[in-house]
Amino acid sequence: MSRVGATARSAVAALAVALAVATAVLVPVLVDGGGGGRGDRDRLGHSVPAAPGQEAGAGARGGSGSGAGEQEADDDCQKEESLRPAGPKAPDGPAVQRIKKRGKLVAGVDQNSYRWAYRDTDNLPPPGGELGLKGFDIDLVRAIAKDILGSPDAVIYRTIPTERRMPALQDRDVDVVVRTMTITCDRIKQVAFSTTYFKAGQQVLAPKGSKVTGFDDSLRGRKVCTAKSSTGKDELDKNRHGVREVVTAASQLDCLVKLQLGEVDAVITDSALAAGQAAQDPTVHLVGGTFTREPYGVAMNLADTDLVRRVNKVLEDYRKGGWQLSYRKWLADYLPADNPRPPPAMYKKE
Repeated sequence: MSRVGATARSAVAALAVALAVATAVLVPVLVDGGGGGRGDRDRLGHSVPAAPGQEAGAGARGGSGSGAGEQEADDDCQKEESLRPAGPKAPDGPAVQRIKKRGKLVAGVDQNSYRWAYRDTDNLPPPGGELGLKGFDIDLVRAIAKDILGSPDAVIYRTIPTERRMPALQDRDVDVVVRTMTITCDRIKQVAFSTTYFKAGQQVLAPKGSKVTGFDDSLRGRKVCTAKSSTGKDELDKNRHGVREVVTAASQLDCLVKLQLGEVDAVITDSALAAGQAAQDPTVHLVGGTFTREPYGVAMNLADTDLVRRVNKVLEDYRKGGWQLSYRKWLADYLPADNPRPPPAMYKKE
């Protein structure tokens, strides 16, 4: 690499590190508080019923949701089937009542996924002001809040790392997680999901000029980064393709920084997220095709079936126009499609 190229890469990497540090400081992040079981009250002070299979004590969370068999038998588990939407005259259930009583929807989101959920650095809020988050996932959070509470601004955002998505729901730190979260056969046993609102796939991100060509033997002998408790990690557990070392990080942005600093040779992450990263950093690009199917869903506590139905009603309306508007605003320049359409809803037989 030339001295000019090295200097440019160092500058890009330094900027990425600075942005990651700045956003981590400015937004409260949920961390595992430890301790015993959840008890009969959530962390917002409201009494809650225990979800099936979530008794307090050892094993209440059922692990992090990561596992080599997580995406096996995808067709058999019918993972994308969700509860049918609530009818227009259906009374509010306990979860929706709890949100209305609080007056805020508590949403677990990302803050570093460009075009999905990220901080608007051009319009930072004053100290103590709103969080300034925006993106495709944030638009959906706002649509849910507007439907339940009458205002898209009635949201408390809590940023969570990848591995905290399910524990945050099981511990009732949040009402929903809208964070490019893939619906998998393993995860539907631990948290509830809405119908699918977007589909992507795992793909490889590598420096331009690299000999890495995709999720194949070109990875042999190399260091590869992926997020903890992610489907990318699961795929590497099943087939390493000769990877010398798998490096895990709290988020896909942390992996991007490691790639920019030359600490790893490639990153495995969702294609939709990687496209935004490639748009931000001209020194990296996507290689090979997608090698998994990644249906994104809104995740909720297993016990909150009424909230699942309400969110599915929101998504039914959202698919009629709001989804396309949000896609054109945030994703069209990075995930071009001739006629982008939301995935169709699939419902369980009841």
